Amino acid sequence: MQGHAAHGDRPIRPDELHDHRACVTDALEAASRVCRERGAQLTTLRRRVLELIWASHRSVKAYDLMDQLGVDGRPAKPPTVYRALDFLIEQGLVHKVESLNAYVGCPHPVAAHEGQFLICVACGRVDEMTDPAVRAAIRSGAEAAGYLPEGQTIEVRGRCAGCRA
Repeated sequence: MQGHAAHGDRPIRPDELHDHRACVTDALEAASRVCRERGAQLTTLRRRVLELIWASHRSVKAYDLMDQLGVDGRPAKPPTVYRALDFLIEQGLVHKVESLNAYVGCPHPVAAHEGQFLICVACGRVDEMTDPAVRAAIRSGAEAAGYLPEGQTIEVRGRCAGCRA
């Protein structure tokens, strides 16, 4: 079922009807639990960065985070934000989408795992997929070619269901 925007012309995509507050709440609760179990400290800044990343299902650039975290019209300092991002990545709470040089929240926070990312070229939505068969096929192919894989990130570009509708 597709609705229409308040101003008439443009159809509303299903993901626009989605309430991101539930995603943010779930992500923050999971992060608190994961950090507590690992003895890691989820500081106020780290929590806020995670909250900003989860505010939508699109990737967020570090400089956008700096602007949003800034005070008195001045952006936050880059080292501060990058340290928070490094921590969140180390804890498996966030992924860096290399081709976009941006960050997305991880829906299943476990320490450093390999995933595949589906990136919508129309709206910028990013979804994570963790298919063990894909991971195994890449690893097997790399080893057959004489490579010792140290990690993998697969990024697939296309159009999400909402943009195709």
